[in-house]
Amino acid sequence: MRAAFIAVGSELLGIERLDTNSLRMARRLQRYGVSLGRKSVIGDDPTELVTELTSVLGRFDLLIVSGGLGPTGDDRTRESMATACGVGLHLDESIVDDIRRKFDSFGRKMPEVNRRQAYVLDGAKVLENSRGTAPGLQIEQSGTTCFLFPGVPHELDYLASTFLDPWLEEQAGEIQLEATVLKVACRGESAVEEKIASAYDEFGAEAVTVLASPGEVRIELWARGGAKDRAIRLQEMSDRVAGFLGPAVFTRVADQDLEGVCGELLGELGATVATAESCTGGWIAQRLTATPGSSAYFLGSIVAYSNQAKVDLLGVPEDLIAEHGAVSREVAIALAEGARERIGSDYAIGVTGIAGPDGGSEEKPVGTVHVAVAGPRGSGDLIHQRAVFPGDREKVRRLTSQLGLELLRRRLLDPNYRPGGW
Repeated sequence: MRAAFIAVGSELLGIERLDTNSLRMARRLQRYGVSLGRKSVIGDDPTELVTELTSVLGRFDLLIVSGGLGPTGDDRTRESMATACGVGLHLDESIVDDIRRKFDSFGRKMPEVNRRQAYVLDGAKVLENSRGTAPGLQIEQSGTTCFLFPGVPHELDYLASTFLDPWLEEQAGEIQLEATVLKVACRGESAVEEKIASAYDEFGAEAVTVLASPGEVRIELWARGGAKDRAIRLQEMSDRVAGFLGPAVFTRVADQDLEGVCGELLGELGATVATAESCTGGWIAQRLTATPGSSAYFLGSIVAYSNQAKVDLLGVPEDLIAEHGAVSREVAIALAEGARERIGSDYAIGVTGIAGPDGGSEEKPVGTVHVAVAGPRGSGDLIHQRAVFPGDREKVRRLTSQLGLELLRRRLLDPNYRPGGW
């Protein structure tokens, strides 16, 4: 089966908004063995949209359109689709009533402009949207099954799960494609690739995908077949690759992040953590507290940006800063120890660095960071790692937060862990 995807919205042709919906749909289609043969982004110009729709209808088995179903005058997907299909539009009063009830539940009066969202293509199936006001639509035209979804990602995901997935499942039958995931933090893509190189020969190159993003490598393993065969095969593949990578794998759950894993480990140990952050400005604390229930293990953070704040708030000796500089192994350790002692946690992360774009030197270039983790076993229970990260200020800060969490995770797994090896 071949599919096409059209994202609608002039904002997607600018510089501030990216089309991410096509990526969400591509992953969903891949699961059912559907080939995405075309994707495009069209602005809110009905002439351009009709031209694009007409060029796709009859050429592809499936068409997914996201966006342009809102209530404003520039939302023209319904009208453009009706023109491309050669059908009319009619107002469905039951949809108007449903939209009005949703506004009532928010204590608001429905603006009359929202009636536009109740227009339905003649012959189309209405896909009820409990996540928003605009329903989706499904229509057959020239051998192409068309799904029209809102562009809001959480509405799109809901409608795709509720209506598109069952349709795809019916078309694909029992033989489907499925993936399992392993994630590794703070390792380069080439280093991970080298570790798992034999997996390509064992499973086939098409079954292994390595995807790198800043501070993280994601390994996807794919298997095709019936549900039981897929499950067995994926488990075998995942265990094999996890064996290659050892404790560097921080999760085998696709939607789990590093901070969530750290939270789980702290919960299992009944332990607490705090942070002392300079160059990251509280980023590690923000990530840890983004997880529901983090109050059980996260006690607090001190953002000590200036040298004086490091001294006053965390007890970093002035002579230590004078001798080694604020960006140093010694100060990172002192920050971690200070946070653990003053906040009263079992563990603490201390970070200091030069995020840029200014402030670097030949000895300590921009991107130089020092990260330390202090543990509960006394003054000797410390680990430290220096790194020099490439990229702009935001990337350096993001990678530093990732390193801080990864050092914490490894220390929680192994009290004798020392950075440097796998």
